[in-house]
Amino acid sequence: MYMRFKDRVDAGKKLSEALRSYKDQDVVVFALPRGGVVLGFEIARSLHAPMDLVISRKIGYPGNEECAACAVAEDGHMICDRGALSMIDPEWLKAQAEKERQEAKRRREVYLQGREPLPVEGKTAIIVDDGVATGLTLMLAIEELKHRNPKRIVVAVPVVPPESAEKIRDEVDELVAVDIPDFYLGAVGAYYDKFPQLTDDEVIRLMEMASV
Repeated sequence: MYMRFKDRVDAGKKLSEALRSYKDQDVVVFALPRGGVVLGFEIARSLHAPMDLVISRKIGYPGNEECAACAVAEDGHMICDRGALSMIDPEWLKAQAEKERQEAKRRREVYLQGREPLPVEGKTAIIVDDGVATGLTLMLAIEELKHRNPKRIVVAVPVVPPESAEKIRDEVDELVAVDIPDFYLGAVGAYYDKFPQLTDDEVIRLMEMASV
């Protein structure tokens, strides 16, 4: 029997419990939008910590958008799955990267409405998402935060496949996961009873509540 979560709020509460040693510490919670924002909100509230966003965007393979070939950040920095570059037309990839970079920038403007990024130098950064498949967007988020010199980086996710967990552990100080199943079901949503897409308005509301 594998672990199931009722919804993202339930997953966030379970992660909050696993992260309780960070309560009232010098922590900033960074959520990956959109889905990670629900969990990030629960964790930030539980730990009495401020919340910000780290935005990286998946680039799928042509004709198979769900399978991540690369991930791109707001500043254009990109990482790709091994072998992906030999299978993708460079011009197509360049166009997709720019499209997703613009979407990342749009999300920051819409979700944070001009708020400056929270300082994290010398603090603990907790990066939160609603689950991991290939881990490309999360790995890029880790790289982006490393540039900002946190004292410690922790990744908190409800579920992650073993091979992705190994890669993440190599890059951060701690991985906190509710479940690392031996056999991964292939999609994050398979571990949730309810896994709806979040809207921009829902993210904006959570970010406003988190900043109060």
